[in-house]
Amino acid sequence: MTTAQSESGAASGPTVLRMLLGSQLRRLREAKNITRETAGYEIRASESKISRMELGRVGFKERDVADLLSLYGVKDRAERQSLLELARQANSPGWWHRYNDVLSGWFSPYIGLESAAALIRTYEVQFVPGLLQTREYARAVVSLDQGRTSEEEVERRVELRMDRQQLLIRPDAPQLWAVVDEAVLRRPIGGAQVMRGQIAALVEATKLPNVRIQVIPFHAGGHAGAGGAFTLLRFAEQDLPDIVYMEQLTSALYLDKRDDLDYYAAAMERLCVEADPPGRTGQILERILADLDALG
Repeated sequence: MTTAQSESGAASGPTVLRMLLGSQLRRLREAKNITRETAGYEIRASESKISRMELGRVGFKERDVADLLSLYGVKDRAERQSLLELARQANSPGWWHRYNDVLSGWFSPYIGLESAAALIRTYEVQFVPGLLQTREYARAVVSLDQGRTSEEEVERRVELRMDRQQLLIRPDAPQLWAVVDEAVLRRPIGGAQVMRGQIAALVEATKLPNVRIQVIPFHAGGHAGAGGAFTLLRFAEQDLPDIVYMEQLTSALYLDKRDDLDYYAAAMERLCVEADPPGRTGQILERILADLDALG
């Protein structure tokens, strides 16, 4: 792992660091033809625990990492120290840790992945993507679960969403490529005034050099995204696989198998072809704004 990779990972929190360390440990194990079962026995754990470690889905104990490095024949002091330091950093909480009171366990990993991504491609059928929502629109979306969410929790979740958006303006900001169904822009979440503010904010977002927005118009008919919303995350680090994220009402799916990735990548490409080109997005948004104004 290079220094640049370490600094990038540290800035994005523990999720990507665990993934990087896991991939390093997997390569070292495979280079020695050691099975996961044997590695698990070395650290008094199961084969499945080694698998989860190598996928970056659990935290790391420094003692376990040190024992595995010895098993894998890593004797160089500098290399050992580098990997042990990576383990220490991977156990540090991300910036989103302060929102644990309102952050579900299945969504927390996504924030770490989103913060570390170099490219975020997302398709939405119901709501404006979270990274592009205004405060008022986000509040209206979060409040849809009004029966089970207190006003204090609503505000905390809105603040979390606003903090997530800071990644779009940081020096190493990722590329965001969003494809939205026209219904997203026509559905009056929060009322006409909130939607005016949201559409106006999207117009401004299209001017950012790292943001691309496309709209699938109603006249396009059926299209490749009929299965629902999903997000495809890609990372600058070659050791990290792409991730497909799909959110459900009470859980989420994280897909990283090659067949799944290829399927969703192809679907995203078809969506981009079926949508109006990015150069027309500003005109579409202005037309929708005019329609909202006409409604009073």
